[in-house]
Amino acid sequence: MGMDLTYHSRALVFGIALAACAPAWADPPEGYPFVDYDTGLTQAKQAAKPILLYFGRYGCGWCAYTNRETFSNAEIKRIYAENYALIYVDAEGGKRIALPSGERITEADLGARLGAFATPLFVFMTPEGRVVAKIPGYKTVDDFKDFDRYVRGKHYERQGLLEFLKAKP
Repeated sequence: MGMDLTYHSRALVFGIALAACAPAWADPPEGYPFVDYDTGLTQAKQAAKPILLYFGRYGCGWCAYTNRETFSNAEIKRIYAENYALIYVDAEGGKRIALPSGERITEADLGARLGAFATPLFVFMTPEGRVVAKIPGYKTVDDFKDFDRYVRGKHYERQGLLEFLKAKP
């Protein structure tokens, strides 16, 4: 009987250790056409659409909250699915991607370069991949409506995001 307990205890410990070492993936919001970085850049250029780059990670409570509270809104889903190339990047991911310059780096390296030290981070970019706004943390439905007006209205050509938001009617 003691051998069975020892065997099962070891098997349980091994199983827990194995599960802890298995790669865990971050999830984009459900029902959105989020794609990987390389695919999204190609889509943005071909369709001449701005980019919403969403940095998330496995276990990010604020990412889950944003997905549940903000991205579940039907109007936000319609606006962003129709008008943006949507890219989701695992901020801790090791997948290799190609920058517009052709340089190949990992998703985590891209996150570090863009300041994704906490998640979620939303990066708005031109179809060519130029960053026009970086917005960290949980944001509301109204926030995402404002970001859309800023980006699609190309207000970034005349003013920064904070200045734009202060002048909001």
